[in-house]
Amino acid sequence: MSGKEGGQHPFHARNVDEVLTHFGVEPDQGLTDSEVESQREEHGPNSLREAQTRSGWKVLLDQCKSVVLLVLAAAAVLAFVMGEIAEGVAVSAVVVINALIGFLSEWKATKSMAALREMGETETRVRREGNEREIPVSELVPGDIVLLEGGDFIPADLRLVEANSLRVDESPLTGESVSVDKSTDACAEDAPLAERVCMAYKGTGVTDGSASGVVIATGMETELGEIASMAEGAEVQDTPLQQRLDRLGAWLAYATIAVAAVIAGIGLLTGKEPRLMIETAIALGLAAIPEGLPIVATIALARGMWLMAKRQALINRLTAVETLGSTQIICTDKTGTLTENRMRVERIVTPAGESGVEDAEGANRRVIEIGVLCSNATVEDHDDDGEADAELGDPTETALLRAGLDVGIERKATLEEKPETREESFNSDVMMMATYHQAGDRHEVAVKGAPQAVIAACTEVVSGEDGSEPWDDAQREEWKSRAEELAGDGLRVLAMADKEVHETGEEPYETLRFVGLAALLDPPREEVREAIESCRRAGIRVVMVTGDQAATAEAIARQVGILRDGESGVVEGRDLKPPDKLNDEERRKILETRVFARVSPGQKLHLVKTFQEAGRIVAMTGDGVNDAPALKQANIGVAMGLRGTDVAREAAAMVLKDDRFESIVAAVEQGRIIFKNIRKSVIFMLCTNVAEILAVAVASATGMVLPLRPLQILFLNVVTDVFPALALSVGRGGTREMDRPPLQEALLTKRHWLAIGGWAVIVGAMVLIALNLGMHWLGFSSGVAVTVSFLTLGLAKLWFVFVLRDRGSSFLRNDIVRNPWIWASLALCLVLLAVAIYMPGLADVLGNEPLGASAWFLALGCSVVPFLIGQIRRAMQSPPEPAEDGQGAAD
Repeated sequence: MSGKEGGQHPFHARNVDEVLTHFGVEPDQGLTDSEVESQREEHGPNSLREAQTRSGWKVLLDQCKSVVLLVLAAAAVLAFVMGEIAEGVAVSAVVVINALIGFLSEWKATKSMAALREMGETETRVRREGNEREIPVSELVPGDIVLLEGGDFIPADLRLVEANSLRVDESPLTGESVSVDKSTDACAEDAPLAERVCMAYKGTGVTDGSASGVVIATGMETELGEIASMAEGAEVQDTPLQQRLDRLGAWLAYATIAVAAVIAGIGLLTGKEPRLMIETAIALGLAAIPEGLPIVATIALARGMWLMAKRQALINRLTAVETLGSTQIICTDKTGTLTENRMRVERIVTPAGESGVEDAEGANRRVIEIGVLCSNATVEDHDDDGEADAELGDPTETALLRAGLDVGIERKATLEEKPETREESFNSDVMMMATYHQAGDRHEVAVKGAPQAVIAACTEVVSGEDGSEPWDDAQREEWKSRAEELAGDGLRVLAMADKEVHETGEEPYETLRFVGLAALLDPPREEVREAIESCRRAGIRVVMVTGDQAATAEAIARQVGILRDGESGVVEGRDLKPPDKLNDEERRKILETRVFARVSPGQKLHLVKTFQEAGRIVAMTGDGVNDAPALKQANIGVAMGLRGTDVAREAAAMVLKDDRFESIVAAVEQGRIIFKNIRKSVIFMLCTNVAEILAVAVASATGMVLPLRPLQILFLNVVTDVFPALALSVGRGGTREMDRPPLQEALLTKRHWLAIGGWAVIVGAMVLIALNLGMHWLGFSSGVAVTVSFLTLGLAKLWFVFVLRDRGSSFLRNDIVRNPWIWASLALCLVLLAVAIYMPGLADVLGNEPLGASAWFLALGCSVVPFLIGQIRRAMQSPPEPAEDGQGAAD
């Protein structure tokens, strides 16, 4: 039977004897070899299934689905059929280059499943046929009795049979920042995974104590296996830029096919040669497609990736940076992301009053001393500088030892003064720990534990410097309420008590003196509040998604600014449902909530999907195994590099090397700059490409000589277009990128298309005017006239770069003029245009003829007209309102 079934009740809700009976195993004997073989045949090896990933050939073939590439491929085939070998080879080269660019930007080996599998490549101790054996983890089967000690990784899902002071670090699976105390007691059937104290799960680790447990699930049937299945099934989302560029390319391709068909039909009906109409169709196809766009977009994103690497963010997928520029929601873990993942003593509360660590005196100082004495942890200060250099043990205990160092109570020196004579280890049944220490002819007993348990065991309370007095039930209830208040502030609370005894054999938890409470906090990172405030200004909702308790999550959320005064509401994981199970009110509540607590891996995935189905662009941060499915499902997954697991890093699109939340904010800003730069590049290329379409279409429809030959168009689009577009794509951007809402509009809006159409008409008209003036006024041959129109368009492209300066900027001081790459690209393009006209061989292939001075003046005069119109238009425009700033040529 599958470990996930467990009869009528899940195994965590059944007592030990019922579970052992279910598997037919005695804990002191274990399974027989024949039973092991039978279970292995039914359940298979204890390993995670290898993910099915696309092969490199499949990714490469998928590039052929692009409508843009299909149009270009059709143009290449037509060229070969017409015997235009040079044109066919050139267009084919463009197809291959674009396909390779798409392949290289998309191809990314899926390693998350491999990283998950590596967690199982160890050995474990089991009891079989009455003997202890050490076997590979992969050979475990349901019913095996596994033996655990401190430091062991848990190899499968176990129902605990014995637990001796057992504590388990479940943070990779649940997100809990503190080790969990375990026992053999059954728990409620509906208990969330983080509260199943009688279970130990594959992929987590033993921090203290020892235990034995019966395997109830292996391989893909474990909780870790379920996460692997979710990560395997999560959909990798196309980024907004990918979607926008794909839509743009498809629209251009379909529009070109329609225009070409209309013009070809008109030409054939009017008696024009089929060969001429095919050549026209090829020219139109090449004119419509901005062949350099994939190159420009890739280079712009690659530069963004390089800039982000300097800001401690490693990008696994080029378009990830741009995605952050469109992000509306950042779902972030708490532990290690918003907080330091390092407990510290925040407050000390005694009958003498409340204090911090540094100003602790009298009873408050005694609280710290008890915490130092009653401990199994070690904190070493090698440099005697008061700072902890090496720590080993439970985070709460190391925090108490660090507090001791702060006030001069060093554990080693204190134990020399008061040697430990007995230890009563922490017991999850009594929720307390005690140590005995020699103090003259008597023994001091130091006790720490859960407030409810310690307070119940006390008959006296500290008074004055070191005195005591009886206390009554009313005082006990008062202190229990005080402990609950501290817990409500997101603090982990421990109670401290002591007493003196004559012999070490005396009972530790009777007639104690209550000394006080120590409240501990995993503090927020210093820079987080400012980073979250930047996100608010940028219109980005930061949502905490954690496995911790609701009170702790809400307290941290308020400290870092996720929740402000007047904002309330924490939704717990048990209230989260799959998106298709939510009603309208539940969906509205989720979309408005900023803090989610006690959330399981599956619930994180449901949350991301709910946001996405509401049309939100979602970034998800995380560091644990439990985060992997949501990291993969999110539009962009952001993993922590320092504290993150391999599984999280491999599933994410971006890894923060320094784990700093503010690095995400820097990525958001860079993403917005990249989006605007790519928009300018696209506008630049489309304005001149549409001008080519109009010039060729009008010439064909009116019977004029075609102003541009196919290879001339290809040369202008691939060579002279690319360098200015690249220069535009690496602009530094403005200073107010984070004062605007997320980029949710299309890459090109209606306003952009109107601008493109208007500029294309002007540029296309000047190309045709140059052609006709050359032929009918200056008497150029058709070859020279076509070369003039080629040069006119080439020069117009270069002049047009300056039209793209931001609205409200001055003629001499703007983002274009101050970009050194612009000037370098323009100089290079001028050289390339001259080479295309005068270099033997290349000029012949392109169909260009040498030009005299009059031809150059004609081309220069016609090409500068769009530039002059653009500068007059910019001079007449007023600076934009803040909400419209940075639109560039869109205005």
